[in-house]
Amino acid sequence: MFERHQGGDDAILVCLDFGEIDFQDAREEFVELVRSAGLNPLVVIEGKRQRPDPAYFSGSGKADEIAEAVLANEASIVIFNHQLSPSQERNLEKKVQCRVIDRTTLILDIFAQRARTSEGKLQVELAQLAHLQTRLIRGWTHLERQKGGVGLRGPGETQLETDRQLIGIRVKRLKDQLATVQKQRSTQRKQRGRTGQFTVSIVGYTNAGKSTLFNALTKAKLYVADQLFATLDTTSRKLYIDADHSVVISDTVGFIRDLPHSLVAAFRATLEETIEADILLHVVDINHPMRDSQIVEVNKVLTEIGAEHIPQLMVFNKIDQRDLVAEIERDELDKISSVKLSALRGQGLNLLRNALIEAMNQTVKEDK
Repeated sequence: MFERHQGGDDAILVCLDFGEIDFQDAREEFVELVRSAGLNPLVVIEGKRQRPDPAYFSGSGKADEIAEAVLANEASIVIFNHQLSPSQERNLEKKVQCRVIDRTTLILDIFAQRARTSEGKLQVELAQLAHLQTRLIRGWTHLERQKGGVGLRGPGETQLETDRQLIGIRVKRLKDQLATVQKQRSTQRKQRGRTGQFTVSIVGYTNAGKSTLFNALTKAKLYVADQLFATLDTTSRKLYIDADHSVVISDTVGFIRDLPHSLVAAFRATLEETIEADILLHVVDINHPMRDSQIVEVNKVLTEIGAEHIPQLMVFNKIDQRDLVAEIERDELDKISSVKLSALRGQGLNLLRNALIEAMNQTVKEDK
């Protein structure tokens, strides 16, 4: 059914329809998410339900169908495009006789693969441990080899209790390390604030072209790929727009529907760059069939991190794919509301620079 990739686990995908309007688009995004994790999606099992089944999420009949697909395709993993409870995960693994993970675990795994900086790795590990703590699974004794883990196993303690303690100690250490990073970032932001430096954060749905836009504006060389969550680590650069105007612009991690709360919490230190920005460049793939719902999902996360009050300039990217014209659009108050451009081709970048200058001048007026 799908093009086979070299390497990776063969996966059976489960995507159930609970009456969502954009179910087919969500299904396609799920397949792309699985591929981004380096897995081979063999079959997508669909079904309609009014509500999740308490024991198997999909219902016992559908669970039997999944088990048959695993056997027939010799698959090594089953992935649900939904959030499973720990008991549902365990019940399904017994039924299908292979590993079962949910959407949250899948996204966390992608983040773990993509994290490059030490801060990014700390954030991802914290999110993974927060998620795994709820599972209370075995197999965490390898943490004993890390500093602070030796000697924790008391006489008579169960393996599960030991695992829980080891995870708890590691979580505390990670939080302490991230708190240090947060203080450093806060100091840097205060220094920028004292110089009156205008700050811009690029936000948007994953794979909308944020890093491509950042590279085009700043001549940076961030990693760019046509895949979900190509980059995770926030990067900031000084951008000289003209002789009289400059900004500090930051590229941030992309958002996606049902982004795990543990991940948002872990990345809070990074995302605070967004909270402190003077303006957000909200990048949207103008060609994507789900662009309206993607805008909604991005705004949900912005609200969750406390950035809903920051002014936004919509940037409709990838106009080159439809031969559209680069242009500026204004609202009823004659303020710039959006810019249409192609970051890849460089079309409309001057319009965006002009829009940033206008936004900066408007902010100066409002501050007076």
